[in-house]
Amino acid sequence: NTSRHPPSPPPSSQANNKTYTVPTMGVEKETLTPGDETTFPKQGDQLTMHYTGTLADGGAQFDSSVSRGKPFQFVIGIGQVIKGWDEGVMQMSLGEKAMLKISSDYGYGERGTPGGPIPPNADLNFEVELLAIGHNKAPGFNEGGGLCALM
Repeated sequence: NTSRHPPSPPPSSQANNKTYTVPTMGVEKETLTPGDETTFPKQGDQLTMHYTGTLADGGAQFDSSVSRGKPFQFVIGIGQVIKGWDEGVMQMSLGEKAMLKISSDYGYGERGTPGGPIPPNADLNFEVELLAIGHNKAPGFNEGGGLCALM
């Protein structure tokens, strides 16, 4: 076969191993705890999330809303956050906790965060939890923290 284009990889959405690779270069989402699997964010929705960001190389933590005890709110899909979040978080359902593995081109790129904790061309890992989409809150979410463990 002398095709000029490499074959497209098969989609890897498999419910039994809870891994979903976002079909866009630069972001991979691994589900840690499933959400409701029916309520997904749309462009322009205000989201409330908890996150912990670490450098893929070495695992040094650079930011965490969990440590601050205050969830992060933003509007999805309009460039308020890095491209890796805009694309990866859109694949999450309400209440889901996931790991987003984001290549530098979908993160802070060649500049990193000047004078900050993220070096140039750094790949990033974010453990993220989708707590609310607008006024629609995940079961067990309270404003002060993340989801309560239901035992």
